[in-house]
Amino acid sequence: MPDNLLQTAPEGAATSTRPSDVPEKFWDAENSTLRVDALLKSYRELERRMSQRLAPPTDASDDEERRRWREMMNIPDSPEGYEIEAKHELCGPDPEINARLHEAGFSCEQVQLVYNLASERLLPLIAEAAQQFEADRQAENLRAHFGGDERFRRVAAQISAWGRANLPPAVFEALATTSEGVLALERMMQGGEPSLARDAAPPTAMDEGELRRMMRDPRYWRQREPEFVKRVTEGFRKLVNG
Repeated sequence: MPDNLLQTAPEGAATSTRPSDVPEKFWDAENSTLRVDALLKSYRELERRMSQRLAPPTDASDDEERRRWREMMNIPDSPEGYEIEAKHELCGPDPEINARLHEAGFSCEQVQLVYNLASERLLPLIAEAAQQFEADRQAENLRAHFGGDERFRRVAAQISAWGRANLPPAVFEALATTSEGVLALERMMQGGEPSLARDAAPPTAMDEGELRRMMRDPRYWRQREPEFVKRVTEGFRKLVNG
């Protein structure tokens, strides 16, 4: 009696059929297994090619290879090719910086990020340093005006006590931030001004807000334009005196 044909292929027996998703070069038909050595070799070669493709061209590379690499990395042919959107007028495109970034192989996106970070991080630090420098300069002017640091401290204490007792808090704080304001406070104290009591109705928000906006103007805290500073000081004097 012939053997049972259904028992000629035991369960779990290997098959010589190559899976459809396995390339022929990676299939060992004799053993019905993957050719692991060929698979690893192909992967290493692919990895090597990818790393070479992402690496910048060497000095020995031809112009066409350099062009393809720049195009793939979105690097313009020259620094003038960077299209930068300035987030602030003080952080606009700089030809010298662009040249150095281009030499370093920065892409358009990377260069834009550099300028964005300068605007977001450096400008606040510069503004803070400028304000501190201006505050120190004005404090030095007051020390010179009053004849030294010790006398200035004594007068400052008197002016501060008088101002807090006689002026609305917002007006006193605004005048106390500049040397011109402190001198105006001294003159008001010596002249018996103002006629308004400390607890009198404060100036209108619009007038006070306008003066505060003027104080934030660079013409006031940075350039110290005499006429502009005078307008702010006189404005507060008028608010105090009604």
